[in-house]
Amino acid sequence: MAREQLAVLDKLDKAKTQGYHFLTIVIAGMGFFTDAYDLFVISIVAKLIGRLYYTDLTYKNPGTLPPNVSAAVTGVALCGTLAGQLFFGWLGDKLGRKSVYGFTLILMVICSIASGLSFSHQPKGVITTLCFFRFWLGFGVGGDYPLSATIMSEYANKKTRGSFIAAVFAMQGFGILFAAIVSLIVSAGFKSKFPAPSYNEDRARSTQSQGDYLWRIVLMFGSVPAALTYYWRMRMPETARYTALIARNAKQAASDMSKILQEEIEEDATRAQHDVGDQWGLFSPQFGKRHGVHLLATTTTWFFLDVAFYSQNLFQKDIFSKVGWIPKAGTMNAIEEVFRIARAQTYIALCGTVPGYWFTVAFIDIIGRFWIQLMGFIMMTIFMLALAIPYNHWIQPGNQAGFVVMYGLTFFFANFGPNSTTFIVPAEVFPARLRSTCHGISAAAGKAGAIIGAFGFLYASQGKTPETMERGYPKGIGLRNSLFVLASTNLIGTVMSLFVPEAKGKSLEEMSKENLDDDDERTHV
Repeated sequence: MAREQLAVLDKLDKAKTQGYHFLTIVIAGMGFFTDAYDLFVISIVAKLIGRLYYTDLTYKNPGTLPPNVSAAVTGVALCGTLAGQLFFGWLGDKLGRKSVYGFTLILMVICSIASGLSFSHQPKGVITTLCFFRFWLGFGVGGDYPLSATIMSEYANKKTRGSFIAAVFAMQGFGILFAAIVSLIVSAGFKSKFPAPSYNEDRARSTQSQGDYLWRIVLMFGSVPAALTYYWRMRMPETARYTALIARNAKQAASDMSKILQEEIEEDATRAQHDVGDQWGLFSPQFGKRHGVHLLATTTTWFFLDVAFYSQNLFQKDIFSKVGWIPKAGTMNAIEEVFRIARAQTYIALCGTVPGYWFTVAFIDIIGRFWIQLMGFIMMTIFMLALAIPYNHWIQPGNQAGFVVMYGLTFFFANFGPNSTTFIVPAEVFPARLRSTCHGISAAAGKAGAIIGAFGFLYASQGKTPETMERGYPKGIGLRNSLFVLASTNLIGTVMSLFVPEAKGKSLEEMSKENLDDDDERTHV
């Protein structure tokens, strides 16, 4: 028999959409705005760093980051993010969501600024400093995933909870767009102020020394949005579900939520102590029985989604060069190349990335998590195959626009699909005392996929002939075959999505079965 819901939690579930919901979206969402900026901006300036520190004037092409350096610069923040998701996810359940929420933001602000500094102007010192601080930047970013999702899910009402969590995550799209726009504006200013010939015209003068300031400014700018929201994060009360169900202080939870909802909430302390349920842990038979399949589904779908998503996002500049949006490096100077990359990423963010997120916000509480995720994976598979099978057709002159449209649609259905739902579902299906931990585990599985996708794509996308390979890389399977690989990961994600539960219109306690006694669960199934 289901236990009666605590009064304070029942009030939250049935609360009308109010100002505090939108304030929470902004506070939590600005963290994701910053997260996306910091993680994706490196793909815009990586070419510039390669030109500045690894150009060999005796070589016919401009300098690029060596394979091992490129992998480190690209992947180190993802490694930090994975570690942060596990650590802060666990800590959020142990110490409380609010207690560690401000620390992650401080870490992001400090490390965003420090990423633009270096021990010297020699390649070794610059890259070592950049990688060190981007690891800890990623560590802070990782903490924002489970904490923001958990806080928003525990504040929201059950009718519009999916839209609210999706709106927090949708700020990632604006962060990606903002990274491209900031890079575009800064590089345009530098390009105008410090004109230079292309590399083919004058190898020495084509790499402007002022570009060393450009990439540092762009990276440091990521600290601004995070710093602006710190005050508001510190003013947020602890979530009622943590206070009532984990800290076992339902009276305090009722008091906190009375102020937010602006209505008096009465809670029976004796009943509240009884109603928090059994406190079994992550590795218990009870968890395996109730949520083992759920955790398998949330981890695997996020893993396979991020293999495809980060392969595309971090290295889309290489695809743009195939279709003519970004000319060959030798025909541009260093700052011009940054400008072209930023402009191309702005187009994709505006047309494919951002709209997909907000379609999820609009429809998730209508269609449901399960169907949006399943649809997204299926459409990503279809569009990847549509790119890969007639690949030679798409790269012919006159057909590039169609290639970019198809490529943009894969991003649209990633975001109006599993990229959003894999973030939402783990914040809804697990019990309060393990919610942040399980979300962190699911997110970390995603970042493991992102690392595989990012590192693997560096090598896999290389061709088999010298003109299709970047300097220093071994032969790969080529871009066309890489697209086939990504299509297969999307197909596996489709299959694993069949095990994702639907949380539309249900309370968190109903989804996590915290409202059931262990003896009563078999009758509930």
